Amino acid sequence: MHSTLPNDLDQWWMPFTDNRYFKANPRVLVAAKDMHYTAGDGRQVLDGCAGLWCVNAGHGRDRIVRAIQQQAAELDFAPTFQFGHPLAFQLANRVGSMMPAGLDRIFFTNSGSESVDTALKIALAYHRARGDGQRTRLIGRERGYHGVGFGGISVGGMVANRRTFGPGLVGVDHLPHTLDQARNAFSKGLPAHGAELADRLEAIIALHGADTIAAVIVEPVAGSTGVLPPPVGYLERLRAITAKHGILLIFDEVINAFGRLGAATAAERFGVTPDLICMAKAITNAAVPMGAVAASRQVHDAIVMAPGDTPGIELFHGYTYSAHALACAAGLATLQLYSDDGLFAQARDLESYFETAVHRMAEAPHVIDIRNFGLMAGIELAPRAGAPGARGVEMLRSLFDAGLLVRASGDTIALSPPLIVSPAEIDEMVDLIANALRHLS
Repeated sequence: MHSTLPNDLDQWWMPFTDNRYFKANPRVLVAAKDMHYTAGDGRQVLDGCAGLWCVNAGHGRDRIVRAIQQQAAELDFAPTFQFGHPLAFQLANRVGSMMPAGLDRIFFTNSGSESVDTALKIALAYHRARGDGQRTRLIGRERGYHGVGFGGISVGGMVANRRTFGPGLVGVDHLPHTLDQARNAFSKGLPAHGAELADRLEAIIALHGADTIAAVIVEPVAGSTGVLPPPVGYLERLRAITAKHGILLIFDEVINAFGRLGAATAAERFGVTPDLICMAKAITNAAVPMGAVAASRQVHDAIVMAPGDTPGIELFHGYTYSAHALACAAGLATLQLYSDDGLFAQARDLESYFETAVHRMAEAPHVIDIRNFGLMAGIELAPRAGAPGARGVEMLRSLFDAGLLVRASGDTIALSPPLIVSPAEIDEMVDLIANALRHLS
């Protein structure tokens, strides 16, 4: 049996954590299998958020475990600056085959944050390679989450992630967010109102000039800010405007990709093809850290095949662990598992049941909105007077104690279970949340 609690909790400075509270009230996870974690006290905890939106195939899958073990014994690490190893090419081919047509040039990273910064740098390099080096402005969106690199927090729109770290990148602007509770509260699936918010991009273009703007980056379905599905027609309008003005469109699909929306990508699900797609999380079922950026051939070739350049490195960018051998092994095993088990189709089949179940909480105490798409849902609570976010944190803690792991973003409880979730487990999640709400002040 795993040790239930380390002897000393002081040394680890924990990420995105109230460290003082945790060290006084530790909640430790010691094992995981399929849909459940095992807590330090031996209790089984139902995983309602796929770890951190990432364990889409469920925990401890034997095929992935074996692939990592075998690869560690054969080739633990190989440098990928001026060298390669077979699994990197195999995984790039496999990922590329799952992307929209033409977006099959794959650059590997180690996280979603790195994928975002990589995509932003590729966008800048693309315009420079084409003689448009003045296109340096980047456009994000309010309430957007694009990781924690300086590029990601600059184009991101979550205030708490930005305020401590200075102004960030220069030349960044933001579109308005799409949350419109006055018109769209308790929408089932895509909200009906708000496509016109994409047109605000035209105002930003008029202000700065299209010839200064390199790229627009959005999450198709925003996750970390409380689950915000795009209004009907919004992504299509954004694509049309960016194409019209020669601006690259980047989809941050770190959460959306690999089945969360019942398809390989949100681009596939919505029928909207961007120029770059950021991925991470479920690409390896989170068993080994990995991320990737899928670039269109047009973007790739403009940089790699730029005429007149002296032969040599075309893009001065990369990471020591790009295409790490163990991550590639985990990725290949994961993508094969998704295919063999039909998990994307299974997630799509569960959508209706999941939607009906989560909307049963519409009349529960404190609930002011419920939003859902794919196997993602956000249950938003009225903030407590003078203490915004307090109810969300209390729900996170009380639900863990009751046997359910969820995410809290402010006062929104986010659900994103592994794609192997059963209808009975969905009902269990909803029942546990509804019961906790009845006891919440």
